[in-house]
Amino acid sequence: MTILNNKVAIVTGAATGLGAAIATRLGSQGAAVIVNYYQDTQAENAAQVVTAIEQYGGQAVAVQADVGNLNQLTGLFDVARDRFGGLDILVNNAVYPVLKPMLEVTEAEFDASFATNAKGPFFALQLAGSRMRDGGRIVNLSSHTTALFFQRYGLYDGAKGALEQFSRVFSKEIGHRAITVNVVSPGPTDTPEFRTRPAEFIDGLKKMTAMGRIGQIEEIVNVVAFLAGPEASWVTGQNIRVNGGVV
Repeated sequence: MTILNNKVAIVTGAATGLGAAIATRLGSQGAAVIVNYYQDTQAENAAQVVTAIEQYGGQAVAVQADVGNLNQLTGLFDVARDRFGGLDILVNNAVYPVLKPMLEVTEAEFDASFATNAKGPFFALQLAGSRMRDGGRIVNLSSHTTALFFQRYGLYDGAKGALEQFSRVFSKEIGHRAITVNVVSPGPTDTPEFRTRPAEFIDGLKKMTAMGRIGQIEEIVNVVAFLAGPEASWVTGQNIRVNGGVV
């Protein structure tokens, strides 16, 4: 498929799991992809994503950056410009989950969570506003938990809730350039990180879905790819909850 030929995409947090699958899908559809990763230990995984995209005949480059650091975040956009000539698609997927009772959250944990989950995406939106070509696509990843009020999710959902509001407002501010801004809020999804959760917690989420099962990564990627593509030109300012009917 070549529906994204001549498009350039940045996918943050793209070394593993959902981010890797999104980057690979966009690359397989013709986009040149900046595969962002955070830790040194993720470099090999990011390189594997690049290789997978190249095997589809696409172009990609792995770039290490902490999206919560504005200078490093700007570097991702510099690579899009200098290596591939511009930017058409931004997927804010990087995440830093801190799941604990609000009474136990430290200042350092608060700052780290908001840096990755809210500050980084906010300034990525700002950078996209000045650097993205007209007709571009922005997809921000949130979570179904912002509507469920689970205990221990206060800090995480607070940051993701901020991102949801940023997205709605920015869709109005940038829409005159035919740039769309949407949120995808996945439900319980079978990612490597999710599998580390307690079995009883996973079983409980299965029972909350209409279909009695956990979602698959490709089911989330399908929606992100749609929003990043040409057929979603009249979809903006939306939060699409891909969660099997949990909420």
